[in-house]
Amino acid sequence: MPRDFTKRKRTILGGIVCLVAADLALAVYSSQLASGPLTPGPQISMQETRLKTLQGSVARAQGIREDMPNTQRDCEKFEAMLLPASSGYSSVISELGELARKSGVTLQDDSFKPTPIQARGLTEVSIESTIEGDYKNVILFLNGLQRSANIYTVESLTLASQNALKGPANVIKVGLHLKTYFRTSA
Repeated sequence: MPRDFTKRKRTILGGIVCLVAADLALAVYSSQLASGPLTPGPQISMQETRLKTLQGSVARAQGIREDMPNTQRDCEKFEAMLLPASSGYSSVISELGELARKSGVTLQDDSFKPTPIQARGLTEVSIESTIEGDYKNVILFLNGLQRSANIYTVESLTLASQNALKGPANVIKVGLHLKTYFRTSA
């Protein structure tokens, strides 16, 4: 029995020696990794490129922040140019009628759909109308809208149906969808 205990003791001691040797080998390997460069060359260049991109983004954001008072003044100036809601509808009807008269088109079926924009103190007004005239006059009307002192956004133009028996051959009928904005607050 004492011999059997010695054999076990040697086996356990051999296992401990193997574990200590493996631990020493791992410690040497770890120290070699720690003493080498942290990242290889391509990773460093990628990180430098990313850093430059982020610095550019930060610089643009700071520029926007610094320019914010000017932007705010421009927005307020733009909103002051808009017609007040109290007289806006009649001004728009009058201006569209005058543009139609000057360009030689017929303006029909005006309809207005207001949508309040509470956060800005504005009202968005969708205008549906039909204009009728020859191609040149329709273009003159659209050009007049573009040059108007009031703000108009032409959302869509559609060729409206027209009876073949009605009117001259060179007359077209165009469905017009516009948007404009009115100030609702002082």
